[in-house]
Amino acid sequence: MADLSLRHITKRYPNGYTAVNDFNLEVKNGEFVILTGKKGCGKSTVLRMIAGAEDVTSGEIELDGKIINEMKPQNREIAMVFQYYKLYPRMTVYDNLAFGLRLRKVSEEQIEADVKETADLLGLEELLTRKLKVLSEGQKRRVSLGRADIRKPQLFLFDEPLEGLDEKIQIQIRTEIEKLHERLGATILYAAHDKAEAEKFDTEKNRILLF
Repeated sequence: MADLSLRHITKRYPNGYTAVNDFNLEVKNGEFVILTGKKGCGKSTVLRMIAGAEDVTSGEIELDGKIINEMKPQNREIAMVFQYYKLYPRMTVYDNLAFGLRLRKVSEEQIEADVKETADLLGLEELLTRKLKVLSEGQKRRVSLGRADIRKPQLFLFDEPLEGLDEKIQIQIRTEIEKLHERLGATILYAAHDKAEAEKFDTEKNRILLF
């Protein structure tokens, strides 16, 4: 895991709209920091800039002592879980979990071991041969967590991953995220819909910031 530093980050689009203006943030190794604020305030844009899905207009993003502004997303050692994470409905759960590892040319033997470990931790072991299109929404969200977890990144980014889920499934996914943090000592930056959602996490272990 790693420290994250955002220094004077600004995002301005060609039409002149400024989504993020002079934003600064320090996240220490192993911290769980929750950004909360109304829709459109720029918190999701911040996460996308860190992940490399958006260019930075000005400012610096530093991860583990390295400036990553110009680094390609696949080289950033960052896993991001969006509200609607990109999964492959015609693939099995196993192949969805293995997808990123195969792109990185990991051996099939190691992939099998990593998929089994991740599936066991997230309760997906009985679903590995099923295709995504037949799973419930809660099961799909657990697969998206598995896709992030299996990479063992330096930083996890969560962009409102509980949005659109019923309360029971929200509790399940929230618990899985907390377990991931405890198990890996993961550095996590999480964008929450509002402060009420943020406070449902164990606030003694997390830092909540109003964006």
